[in-house]
Amino acid sequence: MKKIYFSILLLIIISCKQNQNNKTLEPWSKSQLLEPKLLSSNIKSEKDLPKIISIGPGVVIKNSIGIGECRYIENIEKLKSLISSYSKDDQIVLYCGCCPFKNCPNIRPAFTLMNELGFKNHKLLNIKNNIKADWIDMGYQTE
Repeated sequence: MKKIYFSILLLIIISCKQNQNNKTLEPWSKSQLLEPKLLSSNIKSEKDLPKIISIGPGVVIKNSIGIGECRYIENIEKLKSLISSYSKDDQIVLYCGCCPFKNCPNIRPAFTLMNELGFKNHKLLNIKNNIKADWIDMGYQTE
């Protein structure tokens, strides 16, 4: 448990330092970014629906589960509890949308946790600006 907290804290510190240097080391690969249009199509067709988890301040996307802002340890614990019942092979999509990726304090701790716990099919919704511009204004499904 302490190891996870230390890892998350260390990642946040490293991320802040790298952002100051205009360099970014992200815990996800390019192939782990899911375009909003694709997720919207899956929701609309009700086929291949992943588990959708909001790790930000609100639940916006249809069929998603709200955890709360994962910059806070108590919400990381909620996420850990939720995913403990999931298979490591489940398709999981995390999203925040509070702000652009480069500034978001919620996505890195949550995605790092998924990596550390050995999940294999988790993705991050590619919300480049914010949830309003990249999801709501596009007319995609909301709660």
